[in-house]
Amino acid sequence: MRGPAGRIRMETANEKKTAVLVALSGGVDSSVALLLLKRLGHDVAGATMKLWDYADVGGNPHHDGRCCDLETINNARAVCDALGAAHYVFDFTQRFKEVVIGDFVSEYRSGRTPNPCIVCNTEIKWRLFLERARQIGYNAIATGHYARTGYDPRTGRCYLKRAVDDSRDQSYALWGIDQDGLRRTFFPLGELTKMETRRTAAEAGLKTADIADSMEICFVADNRYERFVREWTGEEIPPGDIVDSSGAVIGRHKGIPFYTIGQRRGLGIAHPTPLYVWAIDAVNNRIVVGEKGDAHRKEMTVSRVNWVSIPPAQEPLSAQVKIRYQHTAQPATVIPDGADRVTVTFEAAQPAVTPGQSAVIYDGDVVLAGGIID
Repeated sequence: MRGPAGRIRMETANEKKTAVLVALSGGVDSSVALLLLKRLGHDVAGATMKLWDYADVGGNPHHDGRCCDLETINNARAVCDALGAAHYVFDFTQRFKEVVIGDFVSEYRSGRTPNPCIVCNTEIKWRLFLERARQIGYNAIATGHYARTGYDPRTGRCYLKRAVDDSRDQSYALWGIDQDGLRRTFFPLGELTKMETRRTAAEAGLKTADIADSMEICFVADNRYERFVREWTGEEIPPGDIVDSSGAVIGRHKGIPFYTIGQRRGLGIAHPTPLYVWAIDAVNNRIVVGEKGDAHRKEMTVSRVNWVSIPPAQEPLSAQVKIRYQHTAQPATVIPDGADRVTVTFEAAQPAVTPGQSAVIYDGDVVLAGGIID
């Protein structure tokens, strides 16, 4: 087969043709995932998850109660119709509120900076969606993420790898998938570039070929976290002191949830040199600021660790560790402390090591593990 479809390597534990339910967002990536799996002979269908309503989360310029972009559901259905595949809609709004939005608000109020996309991937897509898929007769799922899976017969484990296109790689956001999830997952776009994905969609005449990528957190459509947290909790967020490293008060902050480690803008402080947030003291309702180098850290603890591609490490190991989606993984020593906690020591101090964000541990292209920075 010519073109990108011929380059897909379905390196799952079971490479036989199977029934696959594709998580369709209504965008180009998941649409092409469905197309390529169908071309490879799998029994495919698409399913769109309804996760939230504007009436609940606000930030809707139309001021109505439409769901999480009704147009995306219609786009997904149009792709399924064009490819002769069944289309389902799963209403996961209640679970999404409890697990994803609940964690998002709780973490921000605690002075931490969460990544709700990772929680959604782990708890919604690779638990709830996979469970629902199996209930209606599909043995595996697929998404439009740019990542790859494989199987190591020496260990009997599936592994997760970076995508071929490093500029699109999304393996960082997938560290929460367990072995059963990896074994039942296809990532058809892992071998492709974004340009190839769009070209494939256009050549197939898919409606979604030119749809722009979504960039912000889906349920905060206006990107105003302050507005969202205030409206969701229904409570006033108390202001407090901004202090320097000596504890001297040098300003006032608007509320703990509205700041993150490494932040420079929006502090409202006149100072001869730029100041950055380098600690958030939620207990005392204080923001601690300093100059740029003050926010660099060489060591961090990571909890809720999921060992993705290897069994839980028993001894220290050398690896590369990534602490933000846009961060370049850096050399570090990883010291295990039980099955789900590690201490990471970087060779060089890193800026803005942020509690609540994810730390993902790599060995080259392979994701060894991931967890939450404490």
